[in-house]
Amino acid sequence: MYYKSHYPPLPQIPPQNVHNVLFHRPDQADWPDYPLHVNPLTGASRSFRQFLETVRDGATAMGTDLNLGGLGIRAENGEIVGVLSENSMDCIALLHSLLAMTVPFAMFSSYSTPFELQHAFKLTDPTRLFVTPALLPLALKSNLPQDRMYIIEGNVQGYTSYGDLVARARDNKLPRLSIQQAQRATLAYLTFSSGTTGLPKAVMISHGNLIDSLCQILVMSAEVLKVQAPPVWNGPGGLNVTFNVLPIHHAYGLHIATFRCFFSPTTLLLLPKWNHDVFFDSIPKHRVTTIYLVPSLVHQIVHNPRFPTADFSTVQMISCGAAYLPVSLAEQLRSRFPGVERVNEGYGMSECTLSISMKPVPGMLEGRAKNVPGSVGILLPGVEARVVREDGQLAALNEPGELHVRSDSVALGYWKNKKATGETFKDGWLRTGDRMRIDADGVLYFEDRAKDTLKVSGMQVSPTEIEETLLRHPDGLIIDVTVAGVSGGRTADERVPRAWVVLSARGKALGATEVVARLDAWIRETLSRYKWLRGGVGVVNQIPKSPTGKVLRRVLVDEYETESGSRTARL
Repeated sequence: MYYKSHYPPLPQIPPQNVHNVLFHRPDQADWPDYPLHVNPLTGASRSFRQFLETVRDGATAMGTDLNLGGLGIRAENGEIVGVLSENSMDCIALLHSLLAMTVPFAMFSSYSTPFELQHAFKLTDPTRLFVTPALLPLALKSNLPQDRMYIIEGNVQGYTSYGDLVARARDNKLPRLSIQQAQRATLAYLTFSSGTTGLPKAVMISHGNLIDSLCQILVMSAEVLKVQAPPVWNGPGGLNVTFNVLPIHHAYGLHIATFRCFFSPTTLLLLPKWNHDVFFDSIPKHRVTTIYLVPSLVHQIVHNPRFPTADFSTVQMISCGAAYLPVSLAEQLRSRFPGVERVNEGYGMSECTLSISMKPVPGMLEGRAKNVPGSVGILLPGVEARVVREDGQLAALNEPGELHVRSDSVALGYWKNKKATGETFKDGWLRTGDRMRIDADGVLYFEDRAKDTLKVSGMQVSPTEIEETLLRHPDGLIIDVTVAGVSGGRTADERVPRAWVVLSARGKALGATEVVARLDAWIRETLSRYKWLRGGVGVVNQIPKSPTGKVLRRVLVDEYETESGSRTARL
């Protein structure tokens, strides 16, 4: 079967720069100059009008020709600007300056190891890099010339900062550059995903993709207002105060902090990186009304000693995404928030800009929209779907299969990777690599991951990337390896990486215990923490494979889970 969204169709918006959709709307003329950004660690803040001026001046300084005092950055010159940053006010302003210029940017993970950053650089080949001071030592290992590096927030001797550029535009009274025209397919940014299999790839998101993604939320919000009154926010001056603790290099955090906060006057509390004490302290101090989380953070919060007595009285809305949130964990969280009726959940992926489905408000769409516990909601406006069996035939109602979707929010493909693009974006459909089922009411239920990638702490983990890293150990300790997810995550459904290895002659001489220790240390040194082998390393005589050479990961996983269960039972 084919499934269409229950929502009304998306509005037809002419091709344009997403900057205009975000900031040139008639409703914004009456907005007050409210506090837009607040850093809870320093107390630094920036108003909405100050932000807009900073964005335009930053774009002017970067886009003005060198001989006139600018940087001369132009999209037509093939520029791609890398961004390596913790959450910060200037980082968000920088991203909007680049969007206004139609100069694409690549979001590098602030969790990156030198090895990972070098791989990301090879994929995207950025011409310049903006980096926060804390991450500058990492950036210097990227092999990009130092005169092509700039500081995002703060100052470092010998480097020009984004703030310096803004000041340059103002002090030199540079003629303000106009907002550049964009087409639907004009590249906006690159973000990283492992897709359905293999190593991380750079996803190409266009201005048209972004506009469509924003319109999905606007259409959905209009339907919500038909069944419930607009919220009266508890924040200072009646504002919605959104606490963003998610990293903005991740698609979820990027959209919350950079795009969706401009639907209505909203104060964004920007935590540079996760700190549980700052989280608990900031909610009553800043009268936080809205929180966005991922399941791993929910787990940390509800198991924190401060959770039973913390003051959450101002919070009115909680949303959780990036991975499946078990019903019991959602209820455990919600039970401590008296002003929250339900935890909002959805499903999406970077290849679809962000979201594919969300749980609706009960009663929406004349009762056709069902909010079912344990589901991932209904298709967002403008999204079509089908569920496909392994034999390529369409699955029946409630029959699991791989979910395929299509909409104008589906990405352009993978940057400079035709093979992976052809495998994932096929005949107009995005193959999600996730096993889902859809019932007669159009409600989606997550069944399993058909693709090899894992979700750990809401982040994608590629078994292939870990395998290739293990095989690159400089001592040549193994000759074969496979990695798969096993139980042991923070939630019952989360799988953590475990490796099975076949020792080389050198590895056998050292012994299994020493090899395991060295491999584990190598992964911790080379890959981000969420990719570490929390499931351990097993030494085997051979990796089981099918007659065609396909690795039978399930055989190893089942054996491990059976043995692990037996050990637990004996304890």
